[in-house]
Amino acid sequence: MKFPLALCLGLVALAAASQSPLQRRVVKDVLEYFHGRSNVHFLFKEQAVEGAVEREDPSGTFVQLRVSLVQTACRKRAPRQNCKTLENRRKPTCLACYKFDGGDVPKVLDKYHNCGPSHHLAVKEIKHRDEAECRAVEEAGKSADVLYLPGMYAFSKGLPA
Repeated sequence: MKFPLALCLGLVALAAASQSPLQRRVVKDVLEYFHGRSNVHFLFKEQAVEGAVEREDPSGTFVQLRVSLVQTACRKRAPRQNCKTLENRRKPTCLACYKFDGGDVPKVLDKYHNCGPSHHLAVKEIKHRDEAECRAVEEAGKSADVLYLPGMYAFSKGLPA
């Protein structure tokens, strides 16, 4: 019993070591977002990070990843260090898309989260919505997002004759 648990913890540690600082920041934000939901009463831990994408362009860095979470025995109101993960309990998956600016301390330009059961995120309509939302996040900060000034898209209506 201890060997599979040690193996699992080793894989999580290895995955965390291979993540970039921005990816670790996104995982931390996803956990905060998930624990902030009113229907979540227990503490969840990161089980795995899958499909991590990190792309840089002149407007900043886009990060997209899927975080698999696992429920622990600890309540979220009284978190402790040594919370055992509970097998056969809820194992939600969160999709996160973030766009950071190119500064020394990157600021979040835009973000999108969607958390739910893994089979829920595989539904075609939800998958299409997630892809569209992530595309919009990736476009944040590009030249098309330049400051909107009043009157840029003003249309005048002719006076009645």
